[in-house]
Amino acid sequence: MNTFEQSLLSNMESFDLDLSPETVTQLADFYSLLMRWNDRLHLVAPCSPEEFAVRHVLESLLLLKHLPANAALADIGSGGGLPIVPCLIARPDLEATLIESSQKKVVFLREASNRLGLRTTIIAQPFENVPAPAVSIVTCRALDQFMRKLPALINWAPRGSKLLLFGGETLSEQLKRANVNFARFLIPQSEKRYLFLATD
Repeated sequence: MNTFEQSLLSNMESFDLDLSPETVTQLADFYSLLMRWNDRLHLVAPCSPEEFAVRHVLESLLLLKHLPANAALADIGSGGGLPIVPCLIARPDLEATLIESSQKKVVFLREASNRLGLRTTIIAQPFENVPAPAVSIVTCRALDQFMRKLPALINWAPRGSKLLLFGGETLSEQLKRANVNFARFLIPQSEKRYLFLATD
């Protein structure tokens, strides 16, 4: 078992997760694939296998408890596939539309989706340029210029959908200004980063 897998297993309990051996293996396959592409595409900032397991993968999987069975999601600014790819690996019932404006990153997302057998539709456009798909949940973790684009993202999301967003105090203030109802959950092993569940 490699360092990445060991870190997943030793930290998953603090994230209230219980990952099957098959899921851990597939998450390790995703990590290996992303690392092979990362030098060329800069999908994520350089970090250790332990940090990637906790900060990127386990944090992404915090979404799972907010996702009903067979949910359809839209992930905005998918980039290196976070948070959506770990969620699709852990929950094969989920289906997602990945919207990413970088053509290079879209090539990686298609490769990851094909290799891992994920249920995805991948769109190589800024979200502002495409109509919102028929989904009940919109996720976003690392959109470029996120704070500037947040009002547009809120307006873009289908009526009645939930937004699952990652951020800190600044995001709290933005959501308050936008008159959006939200709850926030402190991310384990973090002092000031949160998962936000927002509804219009």
